[in-house]
Amino acid sequence: MDYSPELKKNFSTAYLAEEYERLDREAADARAAAEADPALSAMAAEDAARIRARQADILAEIERILSKDAARQDAAEPVSVVMELRAGAGGDEASIFAHELRSMYQRFAERQGWKTRDVDDLTLEVSGEGAYDALRYETGVHRVQRVPLTEKSGRIHTSTASVAVLPIRAKPKLTINPADIDMEFSRSGGAGGQNVNKVETAVRLIHRPTGIDVRSSSERSQLANREKAMAILSAKLEFMHEEEEAKKHAAERREQIGTGDRSEKIRTYNVLQDRVTDHRLKESWHNLPGIMAGNIDEIVAALKAGAQSAA
Repeated sequence: MDYSPELKKNFSTAYLAEEYERLDREAADARAAAEADPALSAMAAEDAARIRARQADILAEIERILSKDAARQDAAEPVSVVMELRAGAGGDEASIFAHELRSMYQRFAERQGWKTRDVDDLTLEVSGEGAYDALRYETGVHRVQRVPLTEKSGRIHTSTASVAVLPIRAKPKLTINPADIDMEFSRSGGAGGQNVNKVETAVRLIHRPTGIDVRSSSERSQLANREKAMAILSAKLEFMHEEEEAKKHAAERREQIGTGDRSEKIRTYNVLQDRVTDHRLKESWHNLPGIMAGNIDEIVAALKAGAQSAA
C-alpha cells in the first residue's frame, strides 16, 4: 500500500504514520548531508536502504491494522440493542404488562452497568458490552396469568405482550433507498424543557415498501433523532428479513432457541403460582417479584447455555 497523510487521522494507525513521516525527514537530512560532503554518500546510501526497509515494515503493519478494523466492522457487531415492546391480547392488562416488562429489562440492564435510554413509550435502547448476547433471546410473546386489581370476582386473566430485540449496528447489513422513506416531524413530548416542547425535534419515518414506521423523540436535535430513527428502521428491516428466513426453515429450528420470530410464545409469568416458565427450555423459576425487578440473570444464563448446546 502507499502512504497517505490521512492515516494520521485514524487512531489505530496515527502513531505508525507519524513514525513513517519522521523517517522521511531523517532520509532528507541524510541526503542533504551527503550533498554537502561527498564523503558521506556511502553512509547516506546505507541509511536510505535502512529507512526504506523500515517504512515498508510500517506500511505492512498499517495494512494489517486496517484489514483487522475492516473485518471487525464487516462483522457488524451491534453497538447497542433496541427493545421494542407491544401490548397484545388482554386490553389494559396487556398494556400494563408490556410496561412492566420494559421496566424489568431496564432494571436488569442498569444492574449490568449498561446505559439505557427511552426511544419512545415502549421502546428502550440498551448500550453496553454483551447487551445483545444477553437480551437477544427475549424476542417473542410473553404471557402473564394473574387476577387484575380491577377484577372483583377473582377470575384469572391471561394477557400477552410481544418483545422484539433489534441489534443496532455501526454498519447496517441492509441498504435503504432514501426514496422509499417518508419523513414527518413533530414536537417531542414529556420532560426536557422548553426546547423539547417548542421545537419539532421528534422524527417519524415511514418505509413505504413495508409500511414499517419508526419514531424517535429521545434525542435533543432533529438530526440526532433522524439518525436514531434510521438506525432503528434498518434494524427492523433486518429483523423482518430474519423472521422470514426463520419461518422458511422452521423445521430445522424446532429444537433450537428462537431469536427471530416475534409471534413465538416463549414465556409465561404465573403470578398466583409465583413462577416463570420458559417454554423453549421447559424450565421454571420462582420469586416472580424479584424477576420483575430485573433479576433475570439465571434465565439469561440458561438461555445462552441452551443456545450454545443447540448450535
